[in-house]
Amino acid sequence: MGDTAVLIPALNCQATIGAVVVGARRHVRTVVVVSDGSTDETVTVATAAGARVIAHARCCGKGAALLTGLRALAADGVSHVVTLDGDGQHLPDEIPALLAVSATAPEALVIGSRNFEDLPTTPARRFGNRFANRWVEIACHRALPDTQSGFRIYPVQRVLELGLRARHFALETEVLIRAARAGMEIRSVPVRVYYPPVEERVSHFRPFVDSVRIVLVVIGLILRVW
Repeated sequence: MGDTAVLIPALNCQATIGAVVVGARRHVRTVVVVSDGSTDETVTVATAAGARVIAHARCCGKGAALLTGLRALAADGVSHVVTLDGDGQHLPDEIPALLAVSATAPEALVIGSRNFEDLPTTPARRFGNRFANRWVEIACHRALPDTQSGFRIYPVQRVLELGLRARHFALETEVLIRAARAGMEIRSVPVRVYYPPVEERVSHFRPFVDSVRIVLVVIGLILRVW
């Protein structure tokens, strides 16, 4: 899809961002990295790997980084954006699986769905994912297998027209609920992901703070007050 770009929000991902960019460029020519206030060599490494880099002067949140990238790519005339994380969890070689689904339903939001039962993750993380899925199901009136996956394809203009307000991890939940209410089709496709050993993982998701943010956004949307 020539009018498709890859967008990678990144915060202090110097050890992994280069490989993610190189892998993504095997499938999609244009790769944009939004460095969300990184204080390491993320910008330098991403640029050297062939990405266009947009840098926030300070950390504004993953949602803010995604919106910055989506708006910049929309201004360039890009119609679809593949989003994946810069920490190496999402495998660039799975991009064609999402592109194939998007090609058959270009107006759909496509989610790369992980199978948590097969991943070396913690019971708390499995519970958190199921908990989030249930809340989103209540808000959307439909079940989605992985509401917290950031490996997605967005039809850019339709997503930007949803009036998204969240600026942290909650944005990825908000977009699903607003998209479902706007009548957008949402499709899920199984994807492989990589989780390093627990002791080697670097995550900027703060379980309590970010979970509370997600729940408050969902409740606000359910009550139509947010």
